[in-house]
Amino acid sequence: MANTAKIRRQGGATVFSIPPALLKMLGADVGTELNLVIDNGSLIATPSAAKKRYTLAELLEGAEEMATLNNQAKDWQGGPRVGNESF
Repeated sequence: MANTAKIRRQGGATVFSIPPALLKMLGADVGTELNLVIDNGSLIATPSAAKKRYTLAELLEGAEEMATLNNQAKDWQGGPRVGNESF
């Protein structure tokens, strides 16, 4: 599949557009970070390693234990001084 793109200036940057079909073939989308390499005069673009996307359940995993630790910390904060602590 041969496509052409024209390099243009947009604001202070130099850009060119990638057709949607090529993006799909590349496995990329808007916002994807690309590694760019020049090999024998050709520009090679490969998507950077994808960052893991977490589900809400994964993000909340362990939240109950954290709540327990936070409650324990509240008890420690109100206790009497036992050494050279300063507030």
